[in-house]
Amino acid sequence: MTEPLLEIRDLIVEYPTRRGLVRAVDRVTLTIPRGKVVGLVGESGCGKSTMGMAVLRLLRPPGRIVGGEVVFEGRNLLELDEEAMRQLRGARISMIFQDPMTCLNPLQRISDHIVETIRTHEPEVSEDAARQRAAALIDRLGIAKDRLDDHPHQLSGGMRQRVMIGLALTLNADLIIADEPTTSLDVIVEAQFLDLLRELQKQFGLTILLITHNIGVVAELADQVAVMYAGELVELAEAGPLFARPLHPYTQGLLHSVPNIKLADDHLEVMKGSPPSLLDPPAGCKFHPRCPFVMERCKTEEPELREVEPGRWASCWLYP
Repeated sequence: MTEPLLEIRDLIVEYPTRRGLVRAVDRVTLTIPRGKVVGLVGESGCGKSTMGMAVLRLLRPPGRIVGGEVVFEGRNLLELDEEAMRQLRGARISMIFQDPMTCLNPLQRISDHIVETIRTHEPEVSEDAARQRAAALIDRLGIAKDRLDDHPHQLSGGMRQRVMIGLALTLNADLIIADEPTTSLDVIVEAQFLDLLRELQKQFGLTILLITHNIGVVAELADQVAVMYAGELVELAEAGPLFARPLHPYTQGLLHSVPNIKLADDHLEVMKGSPPSLLDPPAGCKFHPRCPFVMERCKTEEPELREVEPGRWASCWLYP
């Protein structure tokens, strides 16, 4: 079995609001094996990005982690002080954010972003040496070296996203959390970006937590898939078996609602209803108001994520 790099155990994240308490991540347990791509998929608002930010302890107040563990190479990150976390961010765990235009400083050149990242974590490296590393890095990412001194607004969306990948790779991080990395890209640039990410993952043996609502992106890249709904994991499996035969009704609905030009049937199914309010989630299984297979038990008893077949986990009363 592949050695785990990151283990999220019973993680709980809450947001106190004027209207009540929102539990955005509810007792989530997920293991990220070293050298693998794990796709975390679900509708907007299900808690995917919150979980990614919680791993790096970058939650904005009033968001707070109230339970669980985030274990990275044997250390619980929730027990580290802020200085230790600053040293770990970027150097050991990096993040690719969904909108590079809001993450890159518009007043800094691309070279400034990369050189600053290198010298913050490796102060012994001279500015000239850091700049040489920056030039070699963007060249490897398919950006001409003469663009190194451009500002973010002078680059296309795809090039800015490549810069974000470069920042994540600058210090040879062990884990990359990619949060909706293709949201701002058109379909052509998205395809190029996915090809690049796949190539880099193989070349560097990267471990990636890929957070997205786009099931097609997960199908392209992921080795394993975790499906999230209303703050909880509802299914977890290797990518091949999950796409071939999804178990949880929510996963089935997600896959059936994606257009597939290879199928003779051109009918597109729509999942009825909307995700529940996390201020007042339904009793029992949170998916039961939308589930086509709902039983009386589903309305009162909440299922736990458990192994229902070898290597496959689901939280559903359809699988005793």
